[in-house]
Amino acid sequence: MGNRLSKIATRTGDNGTTGLGDGSRVDKDALRVQAMGDVDELNSHIGLLLCEELPAVLREELISIQHDLFDMGGELCIPGYTLIHDAQIARLDTLLAKYNADLPALQEFILPAGSRAAAQSHVCRTVCRRAERTIVSLGKTENINDNPRRYANRLSDLLFVLSRVLNRFAGGGDVLWEKDRMREIDAK
Repeated sequence: MGNRLSKIATRTGDNGTTGLGDGSRVDKDALRVQAMGDVDELNSHIGLLLCEELPAVLREELISIQHDLFDMGGELCIPGYTLIHDAQIARLDTLLAKYNADLPALQEFILPAGSRAAAQSHVCRTVCRRAERTIVSLGKTENINDNPRRYANRLSDLLFVLSRVLNRFAGGGDVLWEKDRMREIDAK
C-alpha cells in the first residue's frame, strides 16, 4: 500500500463523489458505494463483537471473517475484480455445520437478546442482511460476481447461529418470542 493513505483528508470528495479502486469516480450515494459502506459497517460491528468474552477458536474464526469482509469491500471497490472465492464460502458452510450441530432444534422464533455478545451477534446479522440486500440491488444494475452475495447470505446465517452459541457460552439459552403474550396480558 506504500504511501497511498498518507493523506486522509484529500478534499476530493467534497463534491459528493468518491474514488473507486480502479480510479473512476462515482457519486457517494451510488449502490456500489452503499454496498461497500454496509460491508464496512458489518466489519466494524464484528470488531465490536470481538471486544466481548468469546471462545478462543470463535475469536480466530471471526478475525478470519473480518479479513474476508475487507476482501469483499475491495472486490466491490474495484469493478470486475475478484477477491471472494468459493473456498471462503465453503469455510462458512463448515462453520455453520460445526456450530449448529450441538444446538437444539428451534420450535419458536427467538428474540435478538440474551447475553451482550449474543445481542451483538444479532446486530451483526441484521447489518449483514442489509449488506446482502444492497449487493443484490447492485447486481441488478451492474455486473458483479455472485460470491459477495453468496458470502453475505451464508454469513448472516452463521451470525444467527453464533448468537445462539454465545447465549449458551454465557450460561443462558435462546430468548423465545412469546406469540400469545399480549393475549395473556389482556386476560389479566
